[in-house]
Amino acid sequence: MISAVCGGVRVVSVYAPNGRTVGSEFYEAKLAWFERLLVWLQVSAKPGEGLVLGGDFNVAPSDLDVWDPKACHGGTHVSPREREAFSRLCQWGLVDVYRKHHPEPGRYSWWDYRAGDFHRNFGMRIDHLLATRPVAERTVWAEIDREARKGKPTPSDHAPVVMDVDARGHTFDAGWASAEERIAGRRGKSGSDRR
Repeated sequence: MISAVCGGVRVVSVYAPNGRTVGSEFYEAKLAWFERLLVWLQVSAKPGEGLVLGGDFNVAPSDLDVWDPKACHGGTHVSPREREAFSRLCQWGLVDVYRKHHPEPGRYSWWDYRAGDFHRNFGMRIDHLLATRPVAERTVWAEIDREARKGKPTPSDHAPVVMDVDARGHTFDAGWASAEERIAGRRGKSGSDRR
């Protein structure tokens, strides 16, 4: 975790532990990390101040945030305790900025490298920008840059999540329209997807 005040807004970048497997010592450490993060917020900030908490949270907050809830349930990133820990951050006074602008399903920030999951859009939304209401209300746009996940050398298995505050900046084609058309076309031909 690292933070800086930029333009009067405290920007906090975090990387949450992965948790490895539900019930492991790593999973318990992940939950403890989330608890410490919440305590830090309670002690160091106020919901009425300008604050953005962003990064890889390694949590898909709801079933809308995973490609197939049945296939994902039982693992880390989607367990009830992880989701509750994430929810407590929002209850403190943070808004999921991407969800504010994009209520639709099928938008993810992480895809496994194996089995062509990126190309089939079998992913999870585990990277987030959470903002206090004073900042969230100033956002005019948010996006996950799917295009950044393509190319050589092999990119990260995560895609950047971005937001504009106050005025629309330089918009970019994040690659969702073409991906959705391609995926819909494939599903139409095969009549099924991986389960």
